Amino acid sequence: MAEAISFLHTTGIFQIDISHILMIVAGLIFIYLGIAKEYEPLLLVPIGFGIILGNMPGIMGVYDKGSVMNILYYGVRSGVYPPLIFLGIGAMTDFSTLIANPKLILLGAAAQFGIFATFLGAIFLGFNLAEAGSIGIIGGADGPTSIFLSSQLAPHLTGPIAIAAYSYMALVPVIQPPIIKLLTTNKERVIKMKTPRLVTKTEKLIFPIIGFLVTVFIAPRAAALLGMLFFGNLLKESGVTTRLAKTASNALVDIVTIVLGLTVGASTSADVFLNATSIKIFILGALSFCVATATGVIFAKLMNLFLKEKINPMIGASGVSAVPDSARVVHNLGKEYNKNNFLLMHAMAPNVAGVIGSAVAAGVLFGILGN
Repeated sequence: MAEAISFLHTTGIFQIDISHILMIVAGLIFIYLGIAKEYEPLLLVPIGFGIILGNMPGIMGVYDKGSVMNILYYGVRSGVYPPLIFLGIGAMTDFSTLIANPKLILLGAAAQFGIFATFLGAIFLGFNLAEAGSIGIIGGADGPTSIFLSSQLAPHLTGPIAIAAYSYMALVPVIQPPIIKLLTTNKERVIKMKTPRLVTKTEKLIFPIIGFLVTVFIAPRAAALLGMLFFGNLLKESGVTTRLAKTASNALVDIVTIVLGLTVGASTSADVFLNATSIKIFILGALSFCVATATGVIFAKLMNLFLKEKINPMIGASGVSAVPDSARVVHNLGKEYNKNNFLLMHAMAPNVAGVIGSAVAAGVLFGILGN
């Protein structure tokens, strides 16, 4: 009998408490949203399962030195995984629409206002400068960049920051449409934009090189992210490194996404995650994402005051870094009001500009706030 009781004490059934149950339920919700609603399933399913894994009582988790999960979590803790994700993004991204219509990069820049607004909000709520900078990047809706910056400035907040960033990225189809509709008129939503000009191969080859030089001179601390992004794109556009581009955009990015999602989810152990700090981060993240969406749309409307060829202001919302979901949301809204309106290619320009913009913003914050 004593042996049976001793065995029972070693099981998770004996050690589980209400906080673990709450987090396991949260993980199940993530999995449900990923599978049933198809909200970023490549992110939410690994993260959701990771949340369940990290909250099983008695396991050797990401915070137990020497454990398998702790070793895998090193890529998050040290900021190794985000640049590899950026390599894959660069290798799968076509920058043609941005090259063809470079003024749309301003929309990607405008959407980054959410980052700096959240930075100020975080300071107001009592976070120090480094923590506020890490939290602010959630406004760019860029999970890898959020992980990268928080791992450098506020590693103790990496878990909740990453979960918040990826959660709002997944909820783009829910969060953005009401904001876009609120800030635009029916007349603006049906604006049709001309098909972008064809971009030459030379332009596609030059862009990643020039883009890297310009952005890294502005934000040298973001070189790891921007360098991998533009290097991946160069592999894609060169025409002579197809195998490398396919590996970066498929096998490599898939492997890193699996491990990153699982370990980030597992970092949300109830004893370190369920606290007032995490709640503040989630609230700030929601507000920052809304502000980023709104400022993108508002800036597009301001641009129309000076442009002869009007742009559909809805594409300003895709200035956040949630590629390509934000662009897809704008396209679907455009089709809802005008079945002959195809905004996807136009929305992708500020969308990829947002990826660059959030990385530059992270580099600027890292340069100012880092040691």
